[in-house]
Amino acid sequence: MARIKGVDIPNDKRIEISLTYIHGIGRKLSNRILKDANVNIDKKAKDLTDDELARIRKEVDKYQVEGDLRREVNMNIKNLMEIKCYRGDRHRKGLPVRGQSTRSNAKTRKGRGKTVANKKK
Repeated sequence: MARIKGVDIPNDKRIEISLTYIHGIGRKLSNRILKDANVNIDKKAKDLTDDELARIRKEVDKYQVEGDLRREVNMNIKNLMEIKCYRGDRHRKGLPVRGQSTRSNAKTRKGRGKTVANKKK
C-alpha cells in the first residue's frame, strides 16, 4: 500500500481514483497531477513503480493538501468568527452558513430537535 502525504492509497483501485483519497484532491486535480507526472491514468496503484510514485509525490507537493489545507480552512472559519460577520455567527451557532432554509430542513447542521415547552396548543 503506497503512502502519499501520510495517506494510504488503496492498491486495488486505479491511481486516478486512489489519489482522491487524499483530502484536497478531486478527480480533476488527480488527472492533472498524473498528466504532469507522466503516469498512465488507467494503471492500478499496486502496479506503480517506485519512480512513478516518486514523480507523483513530487507533483502532489506542489499543492496544498491534507493537514495544511485543513488547518487553513479552520483558520479561515475562526477568522470569520472573530470578526463577528454573519457567516461567522452561523458557524458559531451551528446553523447552515450558505443561505439554506432552516425551518424544516438543516437537520444535519442543527442536530436533533429540541423540545419546546407548551407548544401543543
